[in-house]
Amino acid sequence: MSTETTPGKLTIGDLAGRVRTGAIDTIVTAVCDMQGRLVGKRVTADFFLDHCREHGTHFCTYLLGTDMEMTTPDGYAAMDWASGYGDYLAIPDWSTLRVIPWLERTALVLCDVRDERTDAPIAFAPRSILRRQIERLAAHNLAPKMATELEFYVLRESYEEAHAKRFVGLSPSGWYNEDYQLLQATKSEPLYRRFRNEMSAAGIPIEFSKGEAAPGQHEVNIHYADALEAADRAVLFKHGAKEIAWQDGHAVTFMAKPHHRWTGSSGHIHVSLTDAETGKSAFAADDPAGRAISETMRWFLGGMIAGAQELSLFVASTVNAYKRFATASWAPVHLVWGRDNRTCAFRIVGRGSALRIENRLPGADSNPYLAFAAVLAAGLDGIERQIEPPDEFIGNGYTATGLPRIPKTLYRAIDCWEASDLARRAFGDDVHAHYLNMARVEQETYDSIVTDWERERYLERG
Repeated sequence: MSTETTPGKLTIGDLAGRVRTGAIDTIVTAVCDMQGRLVGKRVTADFFLDHCREHGTHFCTYLLGTDMEMTTPDGYAAMDWASGYGDYLAIPDWSTLRVIPWLERTALVLCDVRDERTDAPIAFAPRSILRRQIERLAAHNLAPKMATELEFYVLRESYEEAHAKRFVGLSPSGWYNEDYQLLQATKSEPLYRRFRNEMSAAGIPIEFSKGEAAPGQHEVNIHYADALEAADRAVLFKHGAKEIAWQDGHAVTFMAKPHHRWTGSSGHIHVSLTDAETGKSAFAADDPAGRAISETMRWFLGGMIAGAQELSLFVASTVNAYKRFATASWAPVHLVWGRDNRTCAFRIVGRGSALRIENRLPGADSNPYLAFAAVLAAGLDGIERQIEPPDEFIGNGYTATGLPRIPKTLYRAIDCWEASDLARRAFGDDVHAHYLNMARVEQETYDSIVTDWERERYLERG
C-alpha cells in the first residue's frame, strides 16, 4: 500500500516499488535557473536508485550564469571560460518527489544546488535564495505561507508554428474578453481540464481556473502552502502547462506582455505569516470581526512597500516585464495598499486566520523563487526596522499623485538594485552582484537589437 501523504507525491519507498513493477522508468532531476526555467536530466530509474539517490546528479555551472538564449555572457565571478565551466551537484529534495501524469511512467524530483567539494549550497541558485529568506524568518519564530495566481495566454498555434511565424501575428484561442466567461472558456476547456486535473494528480493542487481579462487569457489559482513548497508548485505548473499544451498542439505563454494590445499576465503572490510554534496567524489581531491587522502584519506591509523599488529586479527581471505596468491595465503602478482594492500594488484580503497580503506586482513571467524571496526579504526588513506603511489608499490607485511607483523600465530597476543596501543585506554581496550582471546582460542585449517596430517606423519615413 502506498505511503503517499499528498496526492501525487511519492516517498523513496513508493518510488522503489513503482520502479520494480515498471510503473516508473524515468526520473527527471530538475533545478531552476535564473530565468525561472527547469533544467536538468532524465535518468533511467534503476540507475537513479543505484547511483544518484545519495550523490545526486551533475550539471554544468554555466546554467546559473546564462541568459534566455543559453549563451555564456561575461561578468559572472563564479563561472567563466577561465574557470573551465565545471559542475555543480543537484541534490534531490525528497519532499518534492512526485509523479508526472502527463509524461509516460515518469517521476520528478526538484533539487538543491551544492558545491561538490565543500557541500555548501550555491548561494545564487534561486531555490537557495528563497531558502535563506525562510531561514531568516524562522529566526524570528515566523513561518511564511504563500500562494500564486498565474495568468497566461493559450494560442491557437503550437510552439513550432509560432516560431515559424517568427512569433508575429499569433492568434489567442478566443476572440473576445474571457473574464469569467464560461462559454468562451469552454472552447479551451479540454486543455484547462488537463491543467487542473493532471496538476492536482502531480501534487500541485489547483483550486480553480477562470477566464481572464483578454481573449484567450486564463488564470489558475494554486492552493497555498509553506513558502518553498508554494514556489515549487508555481515553477512546476509553468513548466508542466507548457508540456501539456504542446502535447495538445497549442502554445501557452506566461510572458508578461505578449503584445502591446493585449492585457498583461500577472503572477500575484499571496503571503501570510504564522507563529512557527503555535501555527496561529501572526497577521491577525484580536478582533471578533477578523479584520484588524497585527503589528507584525503592519510592519511587514510597510517593508514590502518600502523595499518594492529596490527589489523590483526579483519580481520583474526582463525588459518586457516593465511594459506590463500600465494605467488601468489590472497591473499596479503606484506602491499603495488598500483593502480588496485591485488598483493597488498591495491588496489586503481575507479575515482571521486567512488574513493575508496579495502582492500584485509580479508578472506571470517572474521566477517564483526570486519573487517569493523578494516579498519575504522586504517584509522581514519591515519587521526588523518596524517600518510603518503609509495610510490606506482609498479610490483609484492609478490616479495617485506624489506617491512612489514601481520602476518604469529595467534600466531604472537596475539602478535601484545596484544602489540597494536592502538587497545586499538580505541576499549577500555575491548574490547582489550575480543578479546585477544578469540584468545588465538582459538590458544590453535588448539595446543591441533592431526591432520590427523600428523598421516599420523608420525604414521609409526616417
